[in-house]
Amino acid sequence: MAKIEKLLELTINGCKDNDRQSQKELYRNFYSYAMSICVRYTGSEADALEVLNDGFLKVFTHIEKFDISKPFKPWLRRIMVNASIDHIKKNLKHAHMADITEANVHQSVEEAPDHNLNYEEILHKVGQLSPAYRAVFNLYVIDGYKHQEIADQLGITESTSKANLTRAKAMLRAMLRKEVYQYG
Repeated sequence: MAKIEKLLELTINGCKDNDRQSQKELYRNFYSYAMSICVRYTGSEADALEVLNDGFLKVFTHIEKFDISKPFKPWLRRIMVNASIDHIKKNLKHAHMADITEANVHQSVEEAPDHNLNYEEILHKVGQLSPAYRAVFNLYVIDGYKHQEIADQLGITESTSKANLTRAKAMLRAMLRKEVYQYG
């Protein structure tokens, strides 16, 4: 077993024993990774920090269920995604009304011209989507969920998931086209 894996195992075992120092160590070591997931779903650092802390609370509450023989990051990722979804669901009703208004403005959108954007620029554009569109886009495109799984997670219909993805892609194309024409 590699030294890093052994240290992680010791830290996780300390967390299982409710050792505060181990919890701080786990939080510190995985803060950036978990925060990047939360920001992608929430779109703001303030909301992401709230989700991150809720997520780590769930990690520490349920760490005894973690199988030490499995990789930790996928388990942590699932918890952070679920915490993000919980946050989105709390705010989804209000956000969906804004989505309908925004969708009417962007109904017909052409394909965006070729433009070399880096990953961070694209994620920044995704972060500008409304919460409902951003959630569906992230779950479908980035995390590989199927529309029925998204519908179950967010408490929406499968057709709403598909419509939100279509609208999210259209809005992203419009944003990218605007940037290409603006900065050329």
